[in-house]
Amino acid sequence: MKKAIDIIKAVAKKTDRVILFHSASGKDSIALLDLISPYFKEIVCVYMYVVKDLSHINRYINYACKKYPNMKYIQIPHFALYSYRRIGYMGCVKNEKQKLYNMAQLTDIVREKYNIEWAFFGFKQSDSMNRRLMLRTYDMNGINEAQKKCYPLSEYRNKDVLEYISRKSLINPESYGGKHQSSGTDITDINYLLFLRYKYPCDLKKVINEYPLVERKLFEYDYERVKTK
Repeated sequence: MKKAIDIIKAVAKKTDRVILFHSASGKDSIALLDLISPYFKEIVCVYMYVVKDLSHINRYINYACKKYPNMKYIQIPHFALYSYRRIGYMGCVKNEKQKLYNMAQLTDIVREKYNIEWAFFGFKQSDSMNRRLMLRTYDMNGINEAQKKCYPLSEYRNKDVLEYISRKSLINPESYGGKHQSSGTDITDINYLLFLRYKYPCDLKKVINEYPLVERKLFEYDYERVKTK
């Protein structure tokens, strides 16, 4: 992770307080928080929730809070949540007047509230073609000086991140049944919903309370399985 550390050190010369958008249970966020923690006086981790206060997410948040004393966690609605509310997605309470926000706007809101300029993200070039094209335009392939945004994992692949987590004995990222890598709180992903049903039924209940049509996805899944037997 030498290149990542070089990028982090370059930003550390400019500031001692940063924001980190952190998915709590994802591999990139777990590794990146560990990488940046030695170089900054204060790290404000921002978790964007789709459903608030889920126990399988809270265990990761609690782990990070105990491990990194220079870090504090805040939680804000995910930018997708605003559009969900606007259209009543998956049966959630509909508000056609709901104001919409994008990632850049939420970043600026957090910056202003905590008076912190620099924001870190776990994006990698290997994530997608769009990210590859974007990240390659930045200094060191990871520093956007104009927007004060930093991407230390830019040149790494998933296996590199997982090897770092293993080598440092960090908490393992969440996976769905050991077969499906976590992609966050995706309420449309049947693998995620089944993971909750088998391991965190109380969390599934919270999801269904906010998005009632999720229950229909599970019903259809069960129905199709019975048909094929």
